[in-house]
Amino acid sequence: MTIKSLEDIEKLRVEREAFSIYFSSPNCSVCRVLKPKLIAMLKESYPKIESYYVDTALHPEIAAQLGFYTNPSFIVYLNGQEFLRRSRSISLQEIAESLERPYRIMF
Repeated sequence: MTIKSLEDIEKLRVEREAFSIYFSSPNCSVCRVLKPKLIAMLKESYPKIESYYVDTALHPEIAAQLGFYTNPSFIVYLNGQEFLRRSRSISLQEIAESLERPYRIMF
């Protein structure tokens, strides 16, 4: 699902127990390579974390309001609170290691 406003994010924070948002733009080659790998890792290892997307070319204000000024960027919310934030150099292994324990406790 594509997020188109900050209100969408606030609604998710209230309604969803766990979700992630991936920020990128169509002209970012690293973003195009990383996104499918990240989504696949989340679906396989953390299926209860729903994945969302912000196109920063269309909605730069959303990324800016959340303090993201570079692509790719990634954020995870657990129980309505920001839990994990990464930008530019995103390691799938580091994300997996960071999510492992809290995910197992929650689910």
